[in-house]
Amino acid sequence: MNAQQEVAHAAPRPVGLVAGFAQLFNNTNRCDFHFLYVERFGFAGSLAFFGYTPGMNILGIETSCDDSAAAVVQNGQKVLSNVIASQIDIHAVTGGVVPEVASREHVKAILPVVSVALSEAGLTWDEIDAIAVTVTPGLVGSLLVGRMCAATLAELFDKPLIEVNHIHGHMYSPWLDLPQEPEFPILCLTVSGGHNSLYLMRGHGDFELLGRKMDDAAGEAFDKCGRLLGLPFPGGPHIEKEALLGDERAIDFPVAQLEGYDFSFSGLKTSVLYYLRDHADYSRPDVCASFQRAVVRALVRPVKRALKEHPEVREVHLAGGVSANKALRAGLKEVVSDYAQKNRAAISLRWPSDIRYCTDNAAMIAGVAYYQNYSRE
Repeated sequence: MNAQQEVAHAAPRPVGLVAGFAQLFNNTNRCDFHFLYVERFGFAGSLAFFGYTPGMNILGIETSCDDSAAAVVQNGQKVLSNVIASQIDIHAVTGGVVPEVASREHVKAILPVVSVALSEAGLTWDEIDAIAVTVTPGLVGSLLVGRMCAATLAELFDKPLIEVNHIHGHMYSPWLDLPQEPEFPILCLTVSGGHNSLYLMRGHGDFELLGRKMDDAAGEAFDKCGRLLGLPFPGGPHIEKEALLGDERAIDFPVAQLEGYDFSFSGLKTSVLYYLRDHADYSRPDVCASFQRAVVRALVRPVKRALKEHPEVREVHLAGGVSANKALRAGLKEVVSDYAQKNRAAISLRWPSDIRYCTDNAAMIAGVAYYQNYSRE
């Protein structure tokens, strides 16, 4: 039985969070809690209290959108478990995520997911050093479920609670399962369904936001154009597959010309809409390939500009759900290689080592929590 099947079999029938906690922890006498929020620990004091241990195990919880996820990561990089209960099949019916439905599904899945994550990691609660949870950005109801779960577990088992920014989690996904840590400064491009960001990372917690989305995110544009083309949700993987059969230069879709490092995809999305309206005999593979090429051009252009203006950068990282797109990886690789050759610079290019770390997951949440609160660097 795989993790997804185990989660499905372990899911409570109909049970809320209160009853679920009582069921999951009925072997403890600490179930007389009242769901009080745990105040965030002052980690300057926590560092001195905990010190540095060779095996700092952090349980991560992620519920920012439609994936209920829990993971245990050791020292920010070694993934001991990574369990995800996906809601894709549920939201495919409506062609997009319905926030209320997502929240209710999180209530059903989050405790079984946590239980399986601990089991796969082979650890007990005594061996968990801290609990990390996504608190922003995301769907409010979904975030609340994860935050309440994490806060209650932290109270029950007397663990520090670490609140994590979801985008910062994606920024640390390329660090997972690496034999050694990357080298700062790092230029990090995050691309997902709800966000596009370009960060300059000078150190742990020392981030400068260079650019962000001005309207639609690239992943959102993929999903909406996929829907226009009659493709299943989520649209990104299906557009990428169709694009392999098409001509990427068949249609010259526009790329927004913005100053600085910001991103815009609303005009591209509208252009696809009008093209489909005016060309009844369109080739879907050609539309997919041409659209994908325009997205890649829009994403790599700010990176190219940032490399020229920040020659101190040692590595370029790609993260987020759209980082799984092979065309985007190839386009970014071309930009980085060209810059390195022209400037005789040694620059590493990284993206998540496993496709499971591209989409929303809790391993990245546990990873960033370690580096921002426990790493000695």
